[in-house]
Parts: sequence; structure tokens; C-alpha cells
Amino acid sequence: MRKRGLAVLATALLVVPLAPGAAAAADPAYPFRDPSLPLVTRIDDLVGRLTLDEKISLLHQYQPAIPRLGLGVFKSGTEALHGVAWSNSYPQNGAKIDATATVFPQAVGLASTWDPELLKRVGSAVGDELRGFHAQDPVVWGLNTWAPVVNLLRDPRWGRNEEGYSEDPLLSGEIATAYGQGLQGDDPDHLKTAPTLKHYAAYNNEAKRDVTSSNVPQRVLNEYDRAPFRLALENGAATGVMASYNLINGRPATVDPDLGTLVREWSEQRLFNVSDAWAPTNLTGSQAYFATQAEANAALLKAGLDSFTVNDTNAVPTVTAINEALQQGLLTESEINESAGNALSIRFRLGEFDPDGGPHAGITADVIDSPAHRALARETAAEAAVLLKNDKNLLPLKPGGDVAVVGPLADKLYTDWYGGQLPYQVTALDGITERAKEVTTSFGADRIALKEVTTGRYLNATDGPAGLGEKTTASEFDSVDWGDGVSTLRSVANGKLLGYGWGPFVTVEENPTGWFVQQQFKVEEQSDGTVVLHYAGYETQEPWFGANTYVTVGADGNLALGSATAAGAARFSKELLVDGVAQAAATAKKAKTAVVVVGTDPFVAGREVHDRTSLGLGERQESLIRAVRRANPNTVVVLQSSYPQSITWAQQHVPGILWTTHAGAETGHAIADVLYGSVNPSGRLTQTWPRSEAQLPADLNQYDIITTGQTYLYSDEKPLYPFGHGLSYTKFRYGNVKITNGTVSVTVTNTGSKAGDEVMQLYTHQRTSRDVTPAKQLRGFQKVHLAPGRSTTVTLTLDRRDLARWDVTRQRWVVENSVHDILLGSSSSDIRARATLAVRGETIPARDLTEETRAETFDVYAGVKLLDETKERGTVVGASTAGDWIGFRDAALRGGRSLTVRASGAGSVEVRLGSPAGRLLGTATLSDTGGIYEYASATATLRPVSGRHDVYLVPSPGLRLAAFTIR
Repeated sequence: MRKRGLAVLATALLVVPLAPGAAAAADPAYPFRDPSLPLVTRIDDLVGRLTLDEKISLLHQYQPAIPRLGLGVFKSGTEALHGVAWSNSYPQNGAKIDATATVFPQAVGLASTWDPELLKRVGSAVGDELRGFHAQDPVVWGLNTWAPVVNLLRDPRWGRNEEGYSEDPLLSGEIATAYGQGLQGDDPDHLKTAPTLKHYAAYNNEAKRDVTSSNVPQRVLNEYDRAPFRLALENGAATGVMASYNLINGRPATVDPDLGTLVREWSEQRLFNVSDAWAPTNLTGSQAYFATQAEANAALLKAGLDSFTVNDTNAVPTVTAINEALQQGLLTESEINESAGNALSIRFRLGEFDPDGGPHAGITADVIDSPAHRALARETAAEAAVLLKNDKNLLPLKPGGDVAVVGPLADKLYTDWYGGQLPYQVTALDGITERAKEVTTSFGADRIALKEVTTGRYLNATDGPAGLGEKTTASEFDSVDWGDGVSTLRSVANGKLLGYGWGPFVTVEENPTGWFVQQQFKVEEQSDGTVVLHYAGYETQEPWFGANTYVTVGADGNLALGSATAAGAARFSKELLVDGVAQAAATAKKAKTAVVVVGTDPFVAGREVHDRTSLGLGERQESLIRAVRRANPNTVVVLQSSYPQSITWAQQHVPGILWTTHAGAETGHAIADVLYGSVNPSGRLTQTWPRSEAQLPADLNQYDIITTGQTYLYSDEKPLYPFGHGLSYTKFRYGNVKITNGTVSVTVTNTGSKAGDEVMQLYTHQRTSRDVTPAKQLRGFQKVHLAPGRSTTVTLTLDRRDLARWDVTRQRWVVENSVHDILLGSSSSDIRARATLAVRGETIPARDLTEETRAETFDVYAGVKLLDETKERGTVVGASTAGDWIGFRDAALRGGRSLTVRASGAGSVEVRLGSPAGRLLGTATLSDTGGIYEYASATATLRPVSGRHDVYLVPSPGLRLAAFTIR
């Protein structure tokens, strides 16, 4: 009866969409409505007035109205990564509602400004616009934002590269802090919006993201993956975190104990932590971590999450499972109270329970796409652009003149999954047309027709199902190659893209769109000279889709998916009606300057749930660059892309290259502002651009950046463009470095003829250490504006605590006794000034293995996996294959005669000296413990040895090693 009662209550609550504004109608005498009382008092008062059922109802993403207390509907999670993007409709069962709003550059572009002050202004504008939408419809447009994304851009093949800021933890943390503070507003007690940091933690792969485990040794986890979250939270720039989909060292991130411990310790405020969409049911589904949802929900709450994003607007399954957990003793009411209080805490800070709604309640929809925000978007897009190359001062261009603007992105802007809809568009062609005397253009895409070889009829697509017919304009398609072999086919007859449409192939979409982007094809050449169409819609990668992904022709003459291989596919002869490359080159040849606009579509060939396999442009786009450059030596490439591209040929042969992300409606103005010198470029790259994917690990899932040598921190590869790279139309000289009382100062002089911004970057390198340390690491940065001939002294703080790193031997932060190189420059490889700093710190002592040593604190390893010690906490080491090992350097052995291991499973652990194949000291053997979470100890006699040695443990496969001692 109780289950049924809860279900009825939840359903009833969900169909009472009392607007948040109605809350003021409740009794104003309640203490929780008194803004003069301390926040904790107000929260405790309200939680104390709620029934248990009402408190449980607050733990779902859609918190229902509680009319008797005047509480309105509250929804967590409005997407606002680089502008208000979208939310979900409460009355329409979670249907996606797109925002038409100011769209700023993609997140990786925002970070490319290296300008926290600008980013705070951007965040404030986005917060204002969300308040404006909220004023229109407070039920749909909730004020809890799911932004910013602070996952580090460890590998540019990650499908969500566009959502993050940087490969560097300091830069990511500083940019996230600025954007988050802007979203929150400056009032000390009230929030404009409540930002949530995504996605905690060690999340950089999309393929099988819910079942892959990020193998992250302690140093990498502490020094790298946790760092930007910690920085943003310590700076008070977020109200919580979203747990990621992946597993971290064998445990689902949804039940990572960090959520209730470390993460909350980093903030002075009470946090509201949320799950990602449907992640709670992954615990019993794809991850099979718990047998029942009651166990899963209990574990999620106990770990430190407060909100279940699952089942769209239907809270009944969540409420039912939590109630079952209470009945089974898996949860206590006090734990429910804590999470309910966390959920309510941000509502208080948002002003919902204040009589006047708080200081931000007066913001109206007038701010959306306001002239001020349009100007800010243009300014930000220009500041985010990075000048990659400028030989012989080809840029800036002189106003007037004749320019050929060619390429598939010349007159087209694209949005992304986490971006809003553009209220208007200024393309590169538009922006340049405003500056040039004469402009010519060419799309640069091939126009093709596909004739089915057995019938001689052509592939036709207009407003009905795509099929075979006579050759007309309906047979003509403009093909754009977006990389990874994926193309789009746009019908010339109606201007729409060919797509699958869950049945007949149709041409109905203006742009690639939707969760399952269905407008993607691979046009595959066959040995007989024909081509086949390999459908590459994202749903084909789902296990439920089936094997047939090749296009066939049905009995009705329409296209279908009827073959699993090319052998059974319909064969077409491809007729090249217009050679887009040749046409663009001919256009470029007639102009004084050629601007080739190429790049990516954020929906195609990689996105959330879909990683990229390469970093190259589409082959025809590469051919376009080469042909235009041959036709016109004054060629500028404008690259609009969400991630690094291996444009090695262009870097060698094209005199001018400008990179921008997909930067919103003002993209074209910003491009023209930079190309014509109205804005002196000051953007800097926030991640290393490899020459090719060969400079990256073969496996995208390699999270140990130290061992694999990833990012500018540890890589010894020579990249195409280094971290921090970006050129200016002027030059800067650095003076001598002065280090005084925890600060580093240098005088920077503009030695050129134009005013410009220099991004001064401070790096350090620790010369000596017990462990491998970064080749250099960013410790600070500042953007300074200088008129020609002017100088300024830039001073950055460098506290000795900034130089701390994680000591695995003692499980704590340590500053080592060492000399540090102080490096100042315009990029990680363009160092202009140097000094040294002797830091008096500690010398890490030799390991003492007579005390219990955690296996996860190894110094080196091969093959082993980090796994969950229990479902609640702890990390152990497991061997995958025979010969896997872990090593502990510089251990002080004192004639130890015995080895004791604590492990689960069954197997043995060898102790060897000097190397994994070195002298065998002994072997401990463990009988089957009865389960992977059942631990026992085993002891073995060792050959006695003394002195300082490197000790290696070689566990057998199937054993999960938690700890050991040698005495």
C-alpha cells in the first residue's frame, strides 16, 4: 500500500505545475521566508515542515509543486554552455525546447580569449538572458544551469572537445571560475543562476562511455583531473557538480565517494550535486553494479549526489526506489533530509523564497539578444580568434580591394548540440563584403548525380521519399566532405539534406540535427568504379539498430537500408556535374586575395556519444585549400572548427591562417574585424595541435597523461602548433624577470606599429624531483593591452604552494626542495624571459614498506588496472594478464623476512628486486576469498634484503591487491 500511495502522491504532485512565482502566496510568517535569517536556519525550517514523501519528491530532476507551503515547480538543468541553449518542457514530458538567444563562441573558443574578465562578462550576459527566459516561463526555464564543462581536453579526438576549455588544469579552472561567477552574479547572498560543473571526473571518451573505466593513477587524478573542479569550487564559482557517465578506477562516477567528501570540502557553500541523464539506471543496467534500483539509489545518495536525472518528468520510479531503500534500511531519513536540504539550498540562494524574489527577479526578456549582448558576442568572437600563421604580413588586409570568399563555410554558420538557435546570421562572406570593394564567392563543394547502374535511373530527392527517377534538378546534390570519410548530400532542388528519417530517405532538414544525426553518408568507391552509399547516421552505432547500414533500392524504387555490406548495396555511377574545387580555384584566381573558409560541422563526424578517429579535414576540403593556394598566392585560410585540425600542408604553404570556433551569429563580423585589422588578434590556443593523430596514443582511453606523455605537460613530440600559440599584428619584447615575495614581474613592451594585446604566460619547470614532472606547467597568465612603443610591468603571483604536487608515498601534497625554472613567454614553446627560483621544501624520504602500503600508490606499472576496493570506497590493483606488475621506487628495506598481502580473489603475488623480472624474494599465495569484495591476508617468507631498492610486485590475473607490508 505504501508503494502505491507514494506513486499516487508523486503523480499528483507532478500534475500541479505551480509556478515558482506563486510561492510568495504562502504564509509569509514562516521563518524560511525571512531573508534576514541565516541560510542554514531557513533551510532547516523548510525541511522540517516537509513530510517524508515531500522531501523524497525533491530528489528528482523535476521537483514538483508543494502547494500547501507555496513551493512551485523547480527543474534542475538548463543548458547554457555558451549562451542559453535549451531546456525541457515540464508539461510536455521533457520535450526539448530550444532557445533563440545570444550565442557566444563555443567553450573552447571562449577559453581561447585567455581573458577571465571578458568571460565573466559573457557569463553575466548568459545569466541575464536565462533570467529573461525564466521571466517568460519559469517552469521550462529553470535557473540551475548545467555549465560550465571543465573536463580537460586531454585528447582532441574526444567527441565533446568543443564543450571543454583547455588541456591545462589552471587555465580551465580560471576560465570556469570567470564564466561561473558571471552566471551567478555579484550579489553576496543571492544567485542570478546556479551553475553546475560538468562532468566529474576523468571523462574524455564517448564510445561506450557508460561502461568504460578511466584508469587514473593517483598523481594524475589529483594533479590533473580533479584540479579544475577544485579551483572553480574553491573560488565559489559553482553550486555543485554533475557526475560523469564513466567509471573511475572501476567504480561508476555516479557513486564516487568524492561527491560527498572532497568535492564538498572544496566549497564554502552547500552544494547541490546532480546525476547525468539516465545515469541512475545505468547502475542497474549497462553497468550492472547493483541488483536493484533501491540499492542503486541509496548508494547514489550516500555517495553525495542529490538529484536523479532520469525518466524524464516521471518521478515515480525514483520515488518508489528510494522508498524501498528506506524500508530495507539502506537509507535513513536523515540522509534524505541532507539531500533535500541541498536541493533547496540553491532555491533559497536564487531568491525563490524571498518575498520580493531576490535582487535578480526584475530581469525581463528584454535582455535576450539585446544590442549590448550582440556587441559583446562580436567582441568575444573576435577576441577568441587565433592567428596561426601570417607570412610576409599578408594580414591585415586593406579595406577595399577585391576578394574571393570560397569554401563550404564561406556563407554558412553552424550551431552545436549545446548551443542555442541563432537569432540572425552574419557569415564570413557577409562580414568581408562589408569591407571589400568587390567580392566573388564559390561554395567549393562538388555537385554530383548518382545513377543506379542496373536501371540507369538517377537518385532523386525532393519533398517525398528519395528514390530513383529521371534526371532532373532533383537528381543533383551538393556534397561536402566533413572528415572521417563522412559527407552530407544537399538536394539542389529544395536545398535540404538527404537523411534517413527513420524510414524512407527524405530531404527535409536544413542542417544536420537531432540526437541521432541522420544526414551523414560515406560515399564509398568500389573496385569496378562505382560507388555505394554507406549510411552513417549516429543511431547505426547503437546495439539495437541492426546490421543493415548500406543503401539499397526497394521494390517501390525508393531508397532503403537493406544490406550489411557493400556487396549487397545499390551501385551508382557518380557523375561530377560541377567540380567545386576547380570552380573555387577559378574564382580565387581572378581576385587579389582569396579567403578559403573551411572546417567542421559540430553535428557531423563526431559529437557527444561519438568520438573522432582523425584530426584531418575532409579530403575535398584539403584539396580545396591546395587548389586555391595554387591559383592565388595571396591565400588566407579561415578555419572554423571545434577542435584541433592537422592542417600540416596549409601550415607549410598557405601564408595566412586564422582559426575560430563556431562563434555564433556574429562570427562573420568577428572574422572580418580580425582579417582587416579592426581587431588585432590576441587569441591563444588552449590545447596542443598535433601534426597528426599519430602523435596521440593509439587508444583514446589512455588517461594516464604522465606515462603516455600526453598534452604539453608531458609530451616530447613537436606539435603543429603548441599550447598557448597565437600571433599578433604587432610584436612584444620582454624585459628581465624579477622574483620578489611570491611574485614574478616582467616588463612587456610593444615594439611594433600597432596597438595590441599580449597574453603573457608564466610557466615553471622543476629541475629535480623524486618523480617525473612536467616539461613545463602553466602557473599564471595575463592579457595586457599596449599602444605602440608603450611598456607595462606585469606582475603575477607565484606562491610556493602553487608548486606542490602529489606525493604517492605519503598520500599528501608536497613541495619538494628544488630549483625551478621560471619561464615567461607568448606560448609554451615561445619563451621570451627566464629566471630561476630556489624553493626550500621537503626531500621525499625513502618508502617505508614496513607500514601497510596501498597497492594503488605505485610509482610505475605495466598492464594492471585500477579497480574498486568496495562498492563504497577504495581503490585496488588488478592484473589483466600474466606478467603485469607494479613498482615502488626507492624503498628502504631493513632485512625484511616476510611479505603480507591483503587481496581478494585467488592467486599469488611475487616480490622482485630491481625490475619486474629481477631477483625473486618470495611469493605470497591467496586461496579464493569467495568474492571480489571479500578480502583476506596471506603471508610469505622472503629472502632477507637490506638497503634502498626498487621493489616490484607481480600479481597473478584474477587477484585484486589492496595493500601489502614487508617486515
